[in-house]
Amino acid sequence: MTTTFPFRQNDKRAREMNVTPTTAVPTVTLNNGIEMPQLGFGVFQVPDAETTAAVAAALEAGYRSIDTAAVYGNEAGVGRAIAESGIARDDLFVTSKVWISDHGYDATLRAYDAALERMGLDRLDLYLIHWPTPDAGTYPETWRALERLHADGRVRAIGVSNFEPAHLERIVTEGSIVPAVNQVELHPALQNRAVIAANDAHGVVTEAWSPLAQGAVLGERSIVEIAERHGKTPAQVVLRWHLQQGRVVIPKSVTPARIAENLDVFDFALSADELAAVDGLERDGRTGPHPDAFHG
Repeated sequence: MTTTFPFRQNDKRAREMNVTPTTAVPTVTLNNGIEMPQLGFGVFQVPDAETTAAVAAALEAGYRSIDTAAVYGNEAGVGRAIAESGIARDDLFVTSKVWISDHGYDATLRAYDAALERMGLDRLDLYLIHWPTPDAGTYPETWRALERLHADGRVRAIGVSNFEPAHLERIVTEGSIVPAVNQVELHPALQNRAVIAANDAHGVVTEAWSPLAQGAVLGERSIVEIAERHGKTPAQVVLRWHLQQGRVVIPKSVTPARIAENLDVFDFALSADELAAVDGLERDGRTGPHPDAFHG
């Protein structure tokens, strides 16, 4: 994890946010050799009208990975922020996801074209199947479309989101490309250990959505005590917990100070005992639906 993702930062804005211009985000190497920033910026539930400003603040703070999805309704806002930033496209890592209403081979190809048009981009760095909806049985066909997009050089990496081990195993068995990423709900209260084990077994990077459990774990006594010892916030401690275990995280905020705070997690480390203390908070505390039961 010594590689860093390149970025250029506005020094004045950085000083205002208390983030140094030399901050660099480590990367993880995906199973196709592509480098992905380990800490990115999520825009789930951010209205499109607010997304441009939020993403602009994230880019100014130093983020270079942005995660959106068709169903969020804010791909256009992400695209506007990218276009207005002046940052070279090669210095950015952009992810989006195909929604369940567009599952199927032809529909997925059309959905990808529509996503690019909304964002004003000619390619994505990562494209994911948003949910497996296993009862519909369409995700293997959807995966074939993603494989086609990758084979044609239209997307740099492909992956899945919210896939349980059985869903992932079917993709690996029936497909020709192993997913690069599985993005799942993961935080101290829901550690999804079986999913992580399945991902690891297949060389799939685990990416955590809702990495802070929507704030539900930030008042935990063990996290607060660790934060006080390090002079950090509880949110920074939880993000550091994720990062030290090799996961990709995509925290979300629309507040510039908090956006910057979530990036300021590379100047301290948790001890083995501190990591274990956070590990001990597992309680199957899911904040979203279970993938086996989600139908859209």
